[in-house]
Amino acid sequence: MNIIRRVISENYLKEQIELHQRESGYGSQSINHAPNVKKIMTDLKLSSLCDYGAGKKHLQTSLINLGFADFVYYPYDPAYPEYGIPTPADMVACIDVLEHIEEEYLDNVLEEIELITTKVVYFCIASGPARKVLKDGRNAHLIQKPPRWWLPKLCELFNIEYLESQPKKGFVVICSKLKKL
Repeated sequence: MNIIRRVISENYLKEQIELHQRESGYGSQSINHAPNVKKIMTDLKLSSLCDYGAGKKHLQTSLINLGFADFVYYPYDPAYPEYGIPTPADMVACIDVLEHIEEEYLDNVLEEIELITTKVVYFCIASGPARKVLKDGRNAHLIQKPPRWWLPKLCELFNIEYLESQPKKGFVVICSKLKKL
């Protein structure tokens, strides 16, 4: 599947590459969510995972460290072009990513995630400011909105199967594909 959508501006891509190089812990939030991803993949007997916004691939490492290695892993991150394009998978994990997207590209990103999700998607979305700051002084969380802002956008493309608030952090939402009429 060849997906051609603009999901990031050139200037912001440079900022993201620089931030990944400068901050060793940048993108490590997926470590905390690996047990949840493992449980979902095991319970639903899913065999492939696209880590959308994979960064340094902490999710893959964490899953393997949890003893879960029998799956096909497809990392995707524009800051790491060597990973290639977003690849369809049974499960897409998008952990601590959407709040970093430039708002004008958010619909493209969500549509791209919908296209590559074959069964379920696991979102973890922060709703407040990050501790990290971009070189230009902006907070690393470009979109700081509550769940009530995000949910209508997600409902346009997915069925909400599970929603969990994480006080002072944001929320986790697990979605399935919408059935096309």
